[in-house]
Amino acid sequence: MYGKSTSRAGLLLLGIQLTALWPIAAVEIYTSQALEAVNGTDVRLKCTFSSFAPVSDALTVTWNFRPREGGPEQFVFYYHVDPFKPMSGRFKDRVVWDGNPERYDVSIMLWKLQFDDNGTYTCQVKNPPDVDGLVGEIRLSVVHTVRFSEIYFLALAIGSACALMVIIVIVVVLVQHFRKKRWAERAHKVVEIRPKEEERLNQEKKVSVYLEDID
Repeated sequence: MYGKSTSRAGLLLLGIQLTALWPIAAVEIYTSQALEAVNGTDVRLKCTFSSFAPVSDALTVTWNFRPREGGPEQFVFYYHVDPFKPMSGRFKDRVVWDGNPERYDVSIMLWKLQFDDNGTYTCQVKNPPDVDGLVGEIRLSVVHTVRFSEIYFLALAIGSACALMVIIVIVVVLVQHFRKKRWAERAHKVVEIRPKEEERLNQEKKVSVYLEDID
C-alpha cells in the first residue's frame, strides 16, 4: 500500500516537472493599433500573429467592434477553415476576408466607411494548442478628408520629383543646344578661313613665278 502511494506521488511530481518545462502557449498578435481613413473609402484592417504551434485547420479568428460612443460589442467577422461574414448588422456585405493564414496574416477589408464605424476593432487568434494570448486592437478614426499635413507632404514630394525631372530635361536640352552652336561656329570659321588661305597661297605662287621670270 505504501509502495503504491510512493509511485503515484513520484508520477505526480514528474508530471508537474514536465508541465513546468513545456513551453507556454501564447499567440502574439500584431496590429497597427491606430488607423485613420476617409469617409466613403475602403480600408484594410491588418492583423498578423506568431505562434509556436504550426498553423492547422484548427485555427480560428474572431473580429469584433466596440463603438467609440460606447455600447455593446458587435460581431464583425469569423474565420475557421472558411470565412464567415456577418448575416446582419452594420457590417453586412461590407467586410471580406483578406488574410493568408499560411503567412500568419488574418486581415480583413472593410468597405464604404461610415462615420459610425469609428471605434476599436479587436482581432483574436487561436491556434490550438496555442490558444491563449492578448487580443490585437485597431482604433479606427473615420474623417472627412486626409489631414492637411499628409496632403502637404504628398504634394511636396510629387512636386519636388516633377520639378527635378523638368530641371534635368532643361539642362540636357541646353547642353545639346550649346554643343550644336559651338560646332556650327567652328564649321563657319573653317569655311571662312579656307578661301583666305587659298588666296594667300595663290598670291605666293604668283610672286614665285614672277621672280623666276625675272631671273
